[in-house]
Amino acid sequence: MTKSKRTTAAPPSPPVLGPRALNRATLARQLLLSRSPMSATAAVDHLVGLQAQNVKPPYYALAARLDGFTPEALSRPMADREVVRIVTLRSTIHTHTADDCLTLRPLVQAARDRELHHFRAGLAGVDLDRLAATARALVEEEPRTMKELREALLEDWPDADPQALSVAARCKLPLVQVTPRGLWGRSGQVRLTTAEHWLGRPARPAPAPDAAVLRYLAAFGPASVKDMQTWAGLTRLRDAFERLRPRLVTFRDENGAELFDLPDAPRPDPDTPAPPRFLPEFDNLLLSHADRTRVVPPELKGRHWQGNIAYRTLLVDGALAGLWRLDGDALVIEPFGHLDRTRWAEVTAEAERMLGVLHPGTAYDIRFGTVRG
Repeated sequence: MTKSKRTTAAPPSPPVLGPRALNRATLARQLLLSRSPMSATAAVDHLVGLQAQNVKPPYYALAARLDGFTPEALSRPMADREVVRIVTLRSTIHTHTADDCLTLRPLVQAARDRELHHFRAGLAGVDLDRLAATARALVEEEPRTMKELREALLEDWPDADPQALSVAARCKLPLVQVTPRGLWGRSGQVRLTTAEHWLGRPARPAPAPDAAVLRYLAAFGPASVKDMQTWAGLTRLRDAFERLRPRLVTFRDENGAELFDLPDAPRPDPDTPAPPRFLPEFDNLLLSHADRTRVVPPELKGRHWQGNIAYRTLLVDGALAGLWRLDGDALVIEPFGHLDRTRWAEVTAEAERMLGVLHPGTAYDIRFGTVRG
């Protein structure tokens, strides 16, 4: 009697998510599909920080995302040391909660070590552990500017490259920008001290990458391994995704890339309306994926950048649709294409709302500038 061969059915192919489905899912995680009632501190925590090369972008970012937001809602916890400004993800300044400051900074230390490697020629003969101890004592004695720190370190290492010394201090130590820097409507030089000194508690051990993967997906998913590596400025995160695979769901994008997500995370209908939003330069939404077509149409790739400068962006129907700027007494909107009367009215209403939140009592004309075709 001949035995029949057993056949094993191939596992079903993961569902495919097109750019619009990915767009709506990401907007929901980013609090941009509808405004959230959560506090500014809770939003900073949920979003795993806000990119903050300049002082104002985090305020504009939260004004676009939160219901009832006022600048004081972020300035107050920053003054109270509940949130801080520190170099973390992608070697850039972010506004983080105090807890994330003390955990995410150790997580990305490998990237800081790689950055420091580029300055090794200017650090010949410098004992980096001694430099870190010296720099810590200096900034914990009193917050210092980078110029002041550089000049003080040169006294011990006069033959070293001055810039390399200050970069080494920043890479070896978790240096935060102390207030009033970062407060809305206040000015002040960038002065630095250690996170531990500013917050009055020690740094925590670096979290396992697995925990960071789950938080990233909650704020930016569905996403690929490459997407998260772009966001974090780290490499070799595949193993963490594989460990988590039994707890995650998977999809494919239209190019076949595997996407991971939390099972219960929001994935709205692709036809869900997406209101216009005014975003600051370097907003997380446009920087946190290797494939940005979920927000940036392919034909507009690179249109919101020039060199190392990012422009303030306008979202219409959830996607990049133009740029904006404050120019004297005017808010100038420069769309990339035609906006019909209904869209113009929606964009204008959102502009008036944003100005009322961040610039109350100041009269601005809302103008449409030259269309950038």
